[in-house]
Amino acid sequence: MTSLTPAAHLAQLNVATLLHPLDHPRLAPFVDNLAAVNAAADATPGFVWRLVEEGATDATGLRPAGEDFMVNLSTWESQEALWDFTYRSGHLEVLSKRRDFFVRPTQPHLVLWWVPAGHVPTIEEALERLADLRANGPSPRAFTFSSSYTAAEWASAVTAS
Repeated sequence: MTSLTPAAHLAQLNVATLLHPLDHPRLAPFVDNLAAVNAAADATPGFVWRLVEEGATDATGLRPAGEDFMVNLSTWESQEALWDFTYRSGHLEVLSKRRDFFVRPTQPHLVLWWVPAGHVPTIEEALERLADLRANGPSPRAFTFSSSYTAAEWASAVTAS
């Protein structure tokens, strides 16, 4: 039987509120690791795309919701590829120190959703998915690692709506 599920990539948005301005000495360890972490992501099997500010090598200059609000937006071939990068690479060491750099979130700060392969999500689209997750909980439109949906479930939900 041939699958009728369209080719899909996993989009992810991770947001964080800085404890200090990006140029503050306490954020130096975070800033000093950005290039290496981004290079590792770019080289990870299954990585597709990440948001980069025009003329820059990362998205740290983008502030879509305030001066202390940072975004990380990317797409991946699969949830497994993103999981492996996030939790089974050098990224985990930086991630484990996030409380040194960012305000502890009181609501979901990570959202995942499926997009057609080749689609490049916008910040506006990503923030809308995060708002959907926060307002309605996990669904095929917006979910987390711990409450995930497959690309086939997403395709079925899109077809049904």
